[in-house]
Amino acid sequence: MEALRDITLEIEAGEFLVLLGPSGCGKSTLLRLIAGLETADRGALLFSPAPPRPGEMGFVFQEPTLLPWASAADNVYLPLRIEGVARGEAMGRVRAMLAALGLEGFEGARPRELSGGMRMRVSLARALVTGPRLLLLDEPFAALDEFTRHRLQNDLRRLWRREGATVVFVTHSLYEAAFLATRVVLLSPRPGRIAAEFPAPALEEAPEERRTSTAYLDFIRTLSLALQALHLEG
Repeated sequence: MEALRDITLEIEAGEFLVLLGPSGCGKSTLLRLIAGLETADRGALLFSPAPPRPGEMGFVFQEPTLLPWASAADNVYLPLRIEGVARGEAMGRVRAMLAALGLEGFEGARPRELSGGMRMRVSLARALVTGPRLLLLDEPFAALDEFTRHRLQNDLRRLWRREGATVVFVTHSLYEAAFLATRVVLLSPRPGRIAAEFPAPALEEAPEERRTSTAYLDFIRTLSLALQALHLEG
């Protein structure tokens, strides 16, 4: 079954690109193609100046996918261990990243001892600890309650600004897309095509000011109308 059709997309270094669309439209497939986890039947994927090395790309899945027997710190240390970084050398970076995501004091906790939101924070820390050039996220907050989801959105945007990575984020929530993105790409129902692109307006940087600003609410309305038109066309 054809998942995507006629996709032409340029992603600028340092932008926060959100892929928005209905379930089953190929958002996750496109993300996995970018990550090299799947291969396209035709077409090409080009990186400039060169494809990111394993340590330069982070991927956060819908589920945290943590090692159940390992502590939070050891889960975050995993990609550094794979790169050959000694544990003693890595622990400072690991602890700092956990602290940046509100998990100071939980370094020794196992996944079963953490809430769903905390497990996702560990997963984010693991993806960010190597300082990736490219960060790919596949609906990482979809299963969380709204309060936890807001906090993680705030943390992710803050860390993106601090780290300077290029982010591609998949969601079916227009509220999440409007809050996080510098650009939103709307995909049509399967086979997924690029139906529209929307540069995000300049928004207040304080998270709660962003969520209540007129520009944010207007952007949500723009995305909502585009989704409605897409539904009517289908």
